[in-house]
Amino acid sequence: MGDRLAVPALLSDWLFTSAFGVYMLAALLCSAEYALTRHAANPPAFAVRLGRSGVALTVLGGLLHLGSVVLRGVATGRVPWGNMYEYLSAVGLIAVAAWLYLVFRYDMRRMSVFVLLPIASLLFLAGNRLYAEAAPLVPPLRSYWIIIHVAAAIMASGVFLLSGVVSALHLASSGEFTRKGKPSGRRLPPAEHLDKIAYRTGTVGFLTLTFAIITGAVWAEQAWGRFWGWDPKETVAFVSWVCYAAYLHARATAGWRGRRSAWLNVIGMVVVLFNLFFVNLVAVGLHSYAGVD
Repeated sequence: MGDRLAVPALLSDWLFTSAFGVYMLAALLCSAEYALTRHAANPPAFAVRLGRSGVALTVLGGLLHLGSVVLRGVATGRVPWGNMYEYLSAVGLIAVAAWLYLVFRYDMRRMSVFVLLPIASLLFLAGNRLYAEAAPLVPPLRSYWIIIHVAAAIMASGVFLLSGVVSALHLASSGEFTRKGKPSGRRLPPAEHLDKIAYRTGTVGFLTLTFAIITGAVWAEQAWGRFWGWDPKETVAFVSWVCYAAYLHARATAGWRGRRSAWLNVIGMVVVLFNLFFVNLVAVGLHSYAGVD
């Protein structure tokens, strides 16, 4: 890589590390707010300031993260999602952006720690175990479809991660993880509120995944001469689609709303994570472009 492009690559890595650190600090402040207010009828002003500072840091981390992704694209002269490190970084950025929207739209600030920690864990894994040097795309990925298909897959993965976490919070709020099955009181927002948010985000993710599968099939026909071949990636993507279709159907069906449909959403998130890691890193198939040894 030339010196001119080495500088953006180094800056991208520095911004990625900085974003991770800021997210962790934001999670710490948000966890402090949650701990100080979960039993309080009138939250202390100091705790509220901690939470607001955590959100402000999340915004800062998101901007640093965005800068990292953009500079990675500048350094490589291509879209910045050509390997697993870049892909997971982009997924994390989408999840952060979607969460900030929910925070400002639905006043979900107090739940930030439960979202920031999974995102930070994802970024830690990407930066420490899956990091790849900035480099050109491998030949099979040199297509305009990577802009459309992979971008849609990234968006779906980020939104599904968020939706699954919200459904897990819904289960906790409704007492699913307590001994007597009693609601958790002031610790979490009402289960019905969380259920609506999980459903709306899950719907966005499902529509985006559907688009990703369709565009992926078109790309596969151009690259391999067939629309569908039950490659491991294709198979698990289809399983994910079925899981979320079942979740959305169950959510709209009497008798399945609430805990049952929330469990389906959590299962869908697990399948997405399985697709992200096991299928990309372990399974052998036509989609083996993780960029790691």
